Amino acid sequence: MIWRPHSLIGRLSRFGLLALPAARRALFAVLFSIAALLALFPERHRAVVTLTPSDPASLGLSGTLGQLGAVQSVFGNQAAVEVSLRIARSDYVRDRVNAELGLESYLGENRIETLRWLDRKVDIHALRGGIIEFELTLGNASQARKIVDVYARAVREQLAAISRTQTAYKRDILVDLVDQANRRLSKAQAAYDTFRLRTRYSSPQAAILSLGDRVPKLEDAIKSKRIQLAAARQFFTDDNMNVRQIRAEIEALEQQLSQTRSITPGDNSSVGRVVRESTEVDRLRRDLDLALGLYDNYKRYLQGTSVEDLTSTANVRILEPAYVDSQRQYNWPFVIVAFLVLLLAVVIEFYQMRPPLEPEATK
Repeated sequence: MIWRPHSLIGRLSRFGLLALPAARRALFAVLFSIAALLALFPERHRAVVTLTPSDPASLGLSGTLGQLGAVQSVFGNQAAVEVSLRIARSDYVRDRVNAELGLESYLGENRIETLRWLDRKVDIHALRGGIIEFELTLGNASQARKIVDVYARAVREQLAAISRTQTAYKRDILVDLVDQANRRLSKAQAAYDTFRLRTRYSSPQAAILSLGDRVPKLEDAIKSKRIQLAAARQFFTDDNMNVRQIRAEIEALEQQLSQTRSITPGDNSSVGRVVRESTEVDRLRRDLDLALGLYDNYKRYLQGTSVEDLTSTANVRILEPAYVDSQRQYNWPFVIVAFLVLLLAVVIEFYQMRPPLEPEATK
């Protein structure tokens, strides 16, 4: 009866130099040392920049912008983080980084390969709290920091460009609305002035109110004259000049009162004319107030677009400017290789100490 190894580890432990304990240990020590050395060198540097999308309201400008008509971000209620991530991963940003830093010459590749290299190497991801992180690990620390810095600036400038484009579109609409409101205001003002000239009322509301007060004034005057007439008749006859004068005044006042109480719109100083003219002046005044309100609001919103242009770059806040992480970075593929070499060495040594052998009968 003989004993033969049956497992893969057993066969591997009896292959070539691995069958010799000293040579096997020396081989694994050399492999482990090479893998460990490559895990540490060449040294790699991790460059990071973090930013977060924002709006002017988060910067304490909501009150000021609200007074100027710029109360809402051009992005509306969209998720600003997703918008920023989409822009950060776009070809525009990678082209911007390539053009500004001359990466084609640095890498010795064409444009397409350079953009692919940036897509593979630069890690762009969102953290909790709406924070976006740009991360790049390279052997050249200065180059890595420059790349992530240009990434952050390109994202901010592209968001600002989108904001300015949307603001320009809104401005064109507001300019048209202001022009329409201005024409409407001019028309309403002309109609109101025409009414004032036609009725010869410098202040239509006050004049109409004074016409409305004529009825009680005339009634009071007639009542007063009748009292005077009753007092005069106690001392004079109806043929007396004073009595006749008071009676004539009463008749004139009653005639004026009858004319004032008339509901015919054509009669001067009548209730009908007051009603007609008050209705017309109220309509003209409403049209004028509406036109003036629209003009003022549109003009205020148009002024707000200038403020939106000034605050277009406030859509992104840089939380951490581009920096190189001080923590030591490892080449993880070689770290894994070193671990696997060490694990294989330990397994083979353990196998040699207690090999799982199986008996086989021989003829």
